[in-house]
Amino acid sequence: MNQSMSIGKISQWRPNNITLKPLEDQVIVITGASSGIGLTTARMAAAKGAKVVVAARNEDALQELVDELREKGYAAAWVKADVGREADVNKIAETAIEEFGRFDTWVNNAGVAIFGHAMDVSNEDIKRMFDTNFWGVVYGSKIAVNHFRERGVPGALINVGSLFGDRGTVIQSTYAPSKFAVHGWTESIRMELEKKKAPVSVTLIHPGRIDTPYNEHATSYMEKQPAHRGMIYPPKAVAEAILYSAENPKRDMYIGSQAKALELFGTLLPRITDKLMELVMYPTQHVDRPSKPREESALHQAGYGMHERGTNKGWIRSCSIYVKACKRPILSTVAVTGIGLAAWACAKRKD
Repeated sequence: MNQSMSIGKISQWRPNNITLKPLEDQVIVITGASSGIGLTTARMAAAKGAKVVVAARNEDALQELVDELREKGYAAAWVKADVGREADVNKIAETAIEEFGRFDTWVNNAGVAIFGHAMDVSNEDIKRMFDTNFWGVVYGSKIAVNHFRERGVPGALINVGSLFGDRGTVIQSTYAPSKFAVHGWTESIRMELEKKKAPVSVTLIHPGRIDTPYNEHATSYMEKQPAHRGMIYPPKAVAEAILYSAENPKRDMYIGSQAKALELFGTLLPRITDKLMELVMYPTQHVDRPSKPREESALHQAGYGMHERGTNKGWIRSCSIYVKACKRPILSTVAVTGIGLAAWACAKRKD
């Protein structure tokens, strides 16, 4: 009980009394903005009055998105970029500064996935995934931090992780380490920046299973097509967490109680969690149709764009109650305490 209470208190992190601008006064950079979470976040941010700079590899989708936003009277710019290339990430920042003179929030959202047993996945594919999922975050983080320091105006760096960045899994066993790296990087630089009193709020987003084209874009070494099955959250729940963190310094934001529960159970009951993952994850990461060829995936090339949702099967929630609770400190602490007590009770029964 004491441990779960302390976790709830830690989540109410406030770095160096930083105050962030309201969204309507912000310029927000979003990578991976051509589909899924990034696309939803860009549309939501623009609707709330922010100027948006969207980046991805799919040039046609970006042009379509910016045209859509401008037709509604919103300020937007796009830049074709592969975040696995440092020069491309530099170009994103340059575009934001050329178009709007600055940026106030940088969202490292771009990501790719691989489904397959770790021993079967080629090293070339793993390295390419790390270029996007980890190195893209490193490049973006450094640019954002330097920009906020040079301006001397507080800004938000928001890195999108995963529930599998808190706990390993099967089948996505090469994807999970890339997100572990993102989580470790984010936590480490957060402490260093806080120690140096840098004007940067650093937030780590922990999405659960989200209904996006993530699985359709993934490279699959499986016979059947990757897909989420079970309880799934809408991309707007992640966008809500991202944009809340753009205005309010937050250490972590979990999308769905499943993400927080997996972290807690994995910490308190690691062996039971191993067995549970081995049992549950195999049948819930595919649908009953053949996988598309690996060369058609979005690992080494741009995937299709302008789709917020995927073709997942299960209970697709309309929102994340946990995200809404996290926006209210008392409710957040109560929610985390409840999950912690459940894990503690399981541990006691095991003993």
